Amino acid sequence: MLNNNDETRLDFIRSIVAEDLKTNKWDGRVVTRFPPEPNGYLHIGHAKSICLNFGIASEFGGRCHLRFDDTNPEKEEQEYVDSIIEDVRWLGWDWGEHLYYGSDYFKQMHEYAVQLIKKGKAYVCDLNAEQTREYRGTLTEPGKDSPYRNRSIEENLDLFERMKAGEFPDGSRTLRAKIDMAHPNLNMRDPVMYRILHAAHHRSGDTWCIYPMYDWAHGLEDSVERVTHSICTLEFENHRPLYDWFLDELGVYHPQQIEFARLNLSYTVMSKRRLLQLVREGLVSGWDDPRMPTLSGIRRRGYSPEAIREFCRRIGVNKFNSTVDIALLEHCLREDLNKTSARVMAVLRPLKVVIDNYPKGQVEELDAINNPEDESAGTRKVPFSRELYIEQEDFMEEPPKKFFRLAPGREVRLRYAYFITCTDVVKDENGNIVELHCTYDPATRGGDAPDGRKVKSTLHWVSAERAVEAEVRLYDHLFTKEDPDDVAEGEDFKSNLNPNSLEVLTSCKVEPSLAQAESPNRYQFERLGYFCVDLDSTGDKLVFNRTVGLRDTWAKVQQKLNK
Repeated sequence: MLNNNDETRLDFIRSIVAEDLKTNKWDGRVVTRFPPEPNGYLHIGHAKSICLNFGIASEFGGRCHLRFDDTNPEKEEQEYVDSIIEDVRWLGWDWGEHLYYGSDYFKQMHEYAVQLIKKGKAYVCDLNAEQTREYRGTLTEPGKDSPYRNRSIEENLDLFERMKAGEFPDGSRTLRAKIDMAHPNLNMRDPVMYRILHAAHHRSGDTWCIYPMYDWAHGLEDSVERVTHSICTLEFENHRPLYDWFLDELGVYHPQQIEFARLNLSYTVMSKRRLLQLVREGLVSGWDDPRMPTLSGIRRRGYSPEAIREFCRRIGVNKFNSTVDIALLEHCLREDLNKTSARVMAVLRPLKVVIDNYPKGQVEELDAINNPEDESAGTRKVPFSRELYIEQEDFMEEPPKKFFRLAPGREVRLRYAYFITCTDVVKDENGNIVELHCTYDPATRGGDAPDGRKVKSTLHWVSAERAVEAEVRLYDHLFTKEDPDDVAEGEDFKSNLNPNSLEVLTSCKVEPSLAQAESPNRYQFERLGYFCVDLDSTGDKLVFNRTVGLRDTWAKVQQKLNK
């Protein structure tokens, strides 16, 4: 059982579970479940639910089921099932032998439906979808009884069996619960339990041509699996009375449903329908595009599972909807990558530097620290030669007052190497700077001057002779607004897509230690940010994704709040 110490925060859901264990409400059992629909890839919002359900089970000595709510064959695919399994495992969770599918229970659900028909609590309705909506009423007006509501039990059993046998076309009939068409909760107004759908299921094939609706299946799945705490997001709160009605009428095991607020993240859309739209319209390269909030996308971008779990821990769970600043997610990521990522040097926009007084043909191997946060990471050798590359932005011919990097006549430090001074600037026929000439001070090897003189800037660099070519993809937020749904009349969320969310640099130079780097290895490019090796990398081509920059906006926000 969970120990309530200083490092553990009992949120309202964990408090309920702890009290239930104390009172032996469920005979000492804790059984949760993560029940995704396999109709798309999981996103960062699902990570909150995954960490909550699996976390509670782990903390309280229980178990968590992975169950696919696969009741809609038109939108579900094995590809989505496989991706979900991979994502949950990547986050660090394991369900052991408890992998289930809603389709495992189709036969049992059908038998339950027959039970309700025999009790006079369900009937076959011939209204089409549009008519059903019209009869349902509104929030202020009661609904109307279907003209087929009072069919006899015998007729309903016969029609339902013929629906199952495939006798009727799609949409021609449904099975509905007989509850109350004037109920203030619209979900209780004779909801549809089954619809006719002649579509092959990704697991059961053509066995069925009637499929259970989500609201009919969801509570029954929890019941069959004897879940103790059925944890859902707030939009299911109004559905809970319907789940209770179904279970009570059937007289079966009845889990406890608890609702919490889903994750909303700034600069991000969480709707699977909208994410699918981005994929299908080619606005992103796929579900695993590093700009996508999908777990496969942020994994490819270089996020670590540890950072995501820490983010989920920090945001906690509550009962009210709010939007979390994406800067907090990036802050958690930087904290983890800062501790675990090797430091290397890379130049994204190269400017050639020739050190005129350095011996031609000479190459030195200089010691460089792999990670100042981890002494055990040790050091590596980086080659230093007469010709180098530095960043174009680290030089200005006519620098402003507060520019302390390289300029004509100015001395700077090269990381782990020497002090250099710029002596000449070479330009092409268009006036663009293409090369710098410098001198170095041999006495400053290692980056310090024996006479105690100081410089105001330290630059990263790469040996031109030993540099490895690389492509670097710089990613930014996919949307320009914190709330992508904030649009003008007549526009949709796509109008807020960021046209500069991806910049591809094809002539980057990285130090030779990265020549054999493989995906998904992560690195800190000194002074530039955190990067990972992309899946597109091959033996002939290195490709890096920028995971996140070094600038921590969340930390600055917190500093201001604490003043």
